[in-house]
Amino acid sequence: MSYALLVHAAPYSEQGALSALRFAQAAVAQGHRVSSVFFYRDGVHNASTLMAPPQDEVHLAEGWRSLAQEHGTELLICVAAGLRRGLMSAEESARHGREAHNLEPPFVLTGLGQLVDAMLGNDRVITFAP
Repeated sequence: MSYALLVHAAPYSEQGALSALRFAQAAVAQGHRVSSVFFYRDGVHNASTLMAPPQDEVHLAEGWRSLAQEHGTELLICVAAGLRRGLMSAEESARHGREAHNLEPPFVLTGLGQLVDAMLGNDRVITFAP
């Protein structure tokens, strides 16, 4: 079975982000495919390179990166939601005249069209919201 995930939940504020990561890890462990994770609304904060949780907590951004590297899962960030919340890639940072950025690969800024593609191209889309 092929899944796409839609994550609305901010990291460490609600259970949704951790639940989404745990679901993805369990799905691939069972032989399923998680083709993409689309981060929307406050969920875009899951991609911040500035996240530094205590060592005894799950590092959500690292968990998402591992999923992408080990299983080829696309990590898609809604560009409008990300920019609105101060999440920028190096390219967007330069375009907006900012000196810093806090989004790096494998996370990618993209539009809602990618979410529609994920909805059409997978067996299931599962939403994780606060």
